[in-house]
Amino acid sequence: MCFFVLILHVSGQAVFAKDSNKLNILYLLADDLRPTLGCYSDPVVKSPNIDQLASVSTVFHNAYAQQAVCGPSRVSFLTSRRPDTTKLYDFNSYWRVHAGNYTTLPQYFKSNGYTSLSVGKVFHPGIASNHSDDYPYSWSVPPYHPPSFKYEKRKVCKDKDGTLHSNLLCPVDVSEMPLGTLPDMENTAEAVRLLDSTKDSQNPFFLAVGFYKPHIPFRIPREYLKLYPIENMTLAPDPDVPKKLPDVAYNPWTDIRKREDVQALNLSFPYGPIPKDFQLQIRQHYFASVSYVDAQVGIILQALDDFGLANNTIVVFSSDHGWSLGEHGEWAKYSNFDVATRVPLIVYKPGVTSPLSRPGEKTFPFIDVFQGTREQFGKGQGVESVVELVDVFPTLSNLAGLRPLRRCPASSFKMELCTEGFSLDHLIPERHRNREAYSFSQFPRPSDSIQENSDLPDLADIRVMGYSIRSTDYRYTLWVGFDPLHCLPNMTDIHAGELYLLAEDPGEDNNVFEEFDHATVMHKLGMLSSWTESLKHHIMYLSSGLKSKGIM
Repeated sequence: MCFFVLILHVSGQAVFAKDSNKLNILYLLADDLRPTLGCYSDPVVKSPNIDQLASVSTVFHNAYAQQAVCGPSRVSFLTSRRPDTTKLYDFNSYWRVHAGNYTTLPQYFKSNGYTSLSVGKVFHPGIASNHSDDYPYSWSVPPYHPPSFKYEKRKVCKDKDGTLHSNLLCPVDVSEMPLGTLPDMENTAEAVRLLDSTKDSQNPFFLAVGFYKPHIPFRIPREYLKLYPIENMTLAPDPDVPKKLPDVAYNPWTDIRKREDVQALNLSFPYGPIPKDFQLQIRQHYFASVSYVDAQVGIILQALDDFGLANNTIVVFSSDHGWSLGEHGEWAKYSNFDVATRVPLIVYKPGVTSPLSRPGEKTFPFIDVFQGTREQFGKGQGVESVVELVDVFPTLSNLAGLRPLRRCPASSFKMELCTEGFSLDHLIPERHRNREAYSFSQFPRPSDSIQENSDLPDLADIRVMGYSIRSTDYRYTLWVGFDPLHCLPNMTDIHAGELYLLAEDPGEDNNVFEEFDHATVMHKLGMLSSWTESLKHHIMYLSSGLKSKGIM
C-alpha cells in the first residue's frame, strides 16, 4: 500500500432557500457501456430512448475514461482526479484515507444546498467507497441498493435441462427470478419514486442512478434477445490478436472465464480463442443488455415529463468505461484500447441544448423498443473534440451555476477541492473542433508476461503501468516500470510501446511503435494536426528512457 495518513472531516451543509434559477441534476450511469448506441451511429443496437435524449442534447463523440475498470474509473470521475492522484488502481483502498480527502461531485452539490441521492451502482461498492458508497460525505441520505442484486452472481441461469448455473449468458424469465424482479428494474422504480418525492422540494436535487448493465453476467429479460436474431449477428471486424501487440498490453479476459458456460468451452489461456458461435452469442447478449438499459432510461426520462421536471433538470448520460467485444481477440475491459476506454457522454441542459418545452409538450415520451419501428431522431449537437470523464465534474458545476473549480496544481494530495479536468461548457455547443485536445488513460499490469491476474492486479502486485495518450490522430502508449509502495512510475524504465495512426488504422490493429527510430516517430507525429508543443514535451518526457533500453 502507498502510505498516506489523513484525518477526515465532513464539510457542513449549508441551508438554502428555494432558488428557482437552480437546476436539478439527473446523472445516469451505465456499467461497462461502450458507445454502441444509435446516436453514436451504431447500425445494430436499438436504443430509442437514449437516442431521443441525444437528439435534444450535446453528444460528445470522443469521450474517454481514465482507467478501464469500474472502481478506479468511478473514483476518478467522481473526484475529477486521475488514478495516479486517487492512488486507486484496484478495488482495495479508500481514497480519503489512502490518498487525500478529495471532495466528490455529489458532495460539492450537497454543500451547495442540493439534496444528493444515490440509486444503484454509482461508486464502486466495498473498500473503494468505504463500504458506504461514501455516505455521509457524498449523499444526503443512505444510498439505495436493490434487494435483488444479491442474486446477481448466484446460480439463477436456467439451462436447457432446467438446471441452474452461474453463467455469462443468462437470459431469464423475470417472473421466475428471486423476488420476481431484476436489479435495474428496482433501480428504475426507486429513481422514479425519488423524482416524485422531490419534485416539490425547497431544495434542488442531485440524483445519480447507476445501472448494473450491460456489466456481466448478462442476466436480462429474455425477450430482449428477440431484438437481435443470432443469424444477424457478426463477429468483431478485427477478431485476431494483433501480431505486433506487446504481451503486456493484452487483456486475457479472466473474469468471463470464471463463468460456468465459458468454463465448459475448455479454452486455452491466455488467447483462447472463443468459438465463433459463442462469440456471436456474447455480442447478441451485450446488445440486448444495452436495449434493456435503454428501456430503464426511457422510464426515468418520461418521469421528468410526468413530474414537470424536464424544463429545470440537467441530464447527463454516461458510462464508467467501454467493453471489448472480440476486437483484438479480447473481451471485457482491462486495456487502453478505444473499445475499452471510450464511453458515451450525453449532456442535456433545458433551454441551452434545446428549447424549453411548451405547456403540455413532452420532451421525453417513453419509446417501446418492441413496437418494431426504428425511431429517427436528429443527432443533437455533436462534439468531435477529445474529452475525458474527469471533465464531467467541472462541467456540471459550471452548467449549474456553482462556483467554478480551480485547476489542481502538480501535486494536489492535500487540496480537497480542485479538478484535473476542464469544464466542457464552452463546447455546448461546439463552434469548432479542437484537434489539439487529447485524453490520458492508464492500466496496471503485474508483469510483462500474461498472467492470471493481468486484468486486475492488486496494488502490491503492480510492476508495470501503461500510460496512454489519445488524440484525434493517434494513440500512443508506453508501458513503464511502477513502484507500488510509493505509487510512482519510472518513466526511464520502458518495457514496451504502442503507436497507432488512426487515419489509416482506426481499429488500432497495426502497432508501428518499433518501425521508426525516435526522430522519425517525432517527425511523423509532428505532421499531425493534433500535435502541440505541450504534447511534444510530454511524449519526449515519456520517451526519455527509450534509447537506454535499446527500443528506439
